[in-house]
Amino acid sequence: MPDDMTEARVRPKDLPTGYHLAHFREMLSFVERLYGGILSQTERAWIADFRALDTNAQSLFVRMANRKGSVFRTGHFDYADVDDVDLRLVDLTASGFVSPPLEKDYGAALAILSKDELLDLLAENHADEGVRKSWTKPNVIAAARERMAFAECFGEARGAGFAAQRRKRPLRYLLYLYFGRMTDGLTSFAMRDLGLVRTNSFRSEFEARFAERAEAEETFRYAERIAWLDRCETSQIEAMAREASVWPTPCETAAPLRDTLLHALGRHLEKSGDAEPARRLYALGASPECGEREVRLAWAAGEKEAVRERLESMIASPGSDGEALFAQDFLARKFGGKRTSLITDMLREAPTVALDESNRASPEKGAVAWFERKGWTADHAENIPWRTLFGLLFWGIIYDGDTARLHNAFERMPGALRDGTFYITHRDAIEARLALLDRPDTAMATLLTTITERYGTLTPLFRWYPDMIERLRPLLYHAPKNALAAVLRAMASDYRNRKDGFPDLILHREDALRLIEIKTENDQIRRNQLVQLELLREAGFDVEINRIAWIVDPDQTYVVVDIETTGGRAPFHRVTEIGAVKMRGGEVVDRWQSLVNPERSIPATITRLTGITNEMVADAPVFADVADEFAEFMGDAIFVAHNVRFDYGFLSAEFGRLEKRFRYPTLCTCQSMRKLFKGLPSYSLKNLCHHFGVPLESHHRALCDAEAAAGLLLKINERRMAP
Repeated sequence: MPDDMTEARVRPKDLPTGYHLAHFREMLSFVERLYGGILSQTERAWIADFRALDTNAQSLFVRMANRKGSVFRTGHFDYADVDDVDLRLVDLTASGFVSPPLEKDYGAALAILSKDELLDLLAENHADEGVRKSWTKPNVIAAARERMAFAECFGEARGAGFAAQRRKRPLRYLLYLYFGRMTDGLTSFAMRDLGLVRTNSFRSEFEARFAERAEAEETFRYAERIAWLDRCETSQIEAMAREASVWPTPCETAAPLRDTLLHALGRHLEKSGDAEPARRLYALGASPECGEREVRLAWAAGEKEAVRERLESMIASPGSDGEALFAQDFLARKFGGKRTSLITDMLREAPTVALDESNRASPEKGAVAWFERKGWTADHAENIPWRTLFGLLFWGIIYDGDTARLHNAFERMPGALRDGTFYITHRDAIEARLALLDRPDTAMATLLTTITERYGTLTPLFRWYPDMIERLRPLLYHAPKNALAAVLRAMASDYRNRKDGFPDLILHREDALRLIEIKTENDQIRRNQLVQLELLREAGFDVEINRIAWIVDPDQTYVVVDIETTGGRAPFHRVTEIGAVKMRGGEVVDRWQSLVNPERSIPATITRLTGITNEMVADAPVFADVADEFAEFMGDAIFVAHNVRFDYGFLSAEFGRLEKRFRYPTLCTCQSMRKLFKGLPSYSLKNLCHHFGVPLESHHRALCDAEAAAGLLLKINERRMAP
């Protein structure tokens, strides 16, 4: 369709001038209120010096702090909330918040130059020998640093027009106290004000993340190093690794970050070929990830008995279920004569589901249709019902007590779930709720009460949706006795590691319930999935992996669709006609067609192309009146069209306006023809029909074009099924 109309996109909500500074002041006041007792003189002086600045200078600094990098072109500072940039830079320089670039800023200063500017600098300093314009910018920067001194690029004369941000570490620390993670800006505040991010509503008052200065400093130090690691040079990584052995014993809060840093440092060293130093780092860590790498490197070094002892120790006292599975599997393969891993065995033993290759983009949806043809009711569920059931069943325990301790308005995960103390702290209350699962009707009533009272309340545990209770019904009524309680108990004990990895499909019929993980040919089982599969099996669920075999299924149902529209762009134009042909086993089994009132005028150019006039659609149903009927006609078929992105995109947009989902596997007859019948002069619908002798009597009317595309689909499938 031609795009003969253009419409302006809806602009996002405008934020008031000065909102960056308002957010920054909000953050500072919050940190002072919650953490005033553990701020050092350095942070207090930083805050005092910032507040002593003129409002315009404060605004300029905050604008800089929200930008990427640490060196900036001052000519790019053009803000409505800064009256005189040059004057305010003088103020910031006098307070030590800004300075001209220094030697230590060399890399950051070069990075803000364009590649052409860098090449010009090299040429001007006669340092461009062998340098090519085709080089990537990082390679040009490396050449500049190697061949030119800082003063040649950013000396007194050349440094004019550039400014480097200073006193960054106290600012990073203040932001860390607020957010609990490393960040250089306040984007979250702007996203909140734009309505793009919702903040929690469980607490209006928040708790300090850290009670003591030493705890805060230690966690910040490790978090800072982790964030810095990807920007480090090899020599810096090696120096940090050498220091690791003398790091002090971490506090409980900092221990996971220390282990993360040790693992990351070790992986860097391994990639550089330094296996032994990496192994020493892993030995310092207490995490399962460090333990696994230590074992693997010890095995590679030939220390078999030491490995056996370490594996047996892991099995006796595992740091996690994943570590226990790794140790058992590694011990069996290396010392028990087993040749393949547990994951490999599971994939080899998995039964096969044969799906038409049109489902490649959405194998789980194709598998749902396959199982439903076998008499099962199937749901592509993954983690959704498990998290939903967990959140609804334990809502009052999670959110109505001190469990929901939060440290700022942007934090969503309640504290006890975040730190793993939920079950320990609330064991009796949790067990009382789990006991309800023995009486499904009572459990269902409890869940419905929570939904009625809390629907729409922001929670990170699950998404509210209209049919959520129906998706929980199979688990509540068909799960083996005590199995559901066992899984939810494990989630309550370790929510962070148990919240995902659940199988793709939930199947049920009569009193039978099956959980199926779908794997395609290149899809691997992740460790967390393996852990969850083992948990579900031990709890008593019928759970298995099914491998997908791609075939050309002669019994696959296709719906070949063509639409006519008021123009060529789905967001701005509307559907005027839909034609659809249902095919199965190479035969047309049904047809569906309707004109559609687009609720707007049809341009004359479109009428000349399609023959559809405003008078023809005046009394036609609007899309909302035919949407359900068309969706029912589609069923679980493959959506087929010539240039499928156009037709599918328009119908997706129409269903989206009704807040309804429109998701189907797709097949494009144009793309398939290009792939299977190479070298044809044209792949337009009209020319392909002429080439293959497919009737096309009323081109650009929906049902006629759909019939023609169905004829092409027959040719495509004949070629696909040919030996």
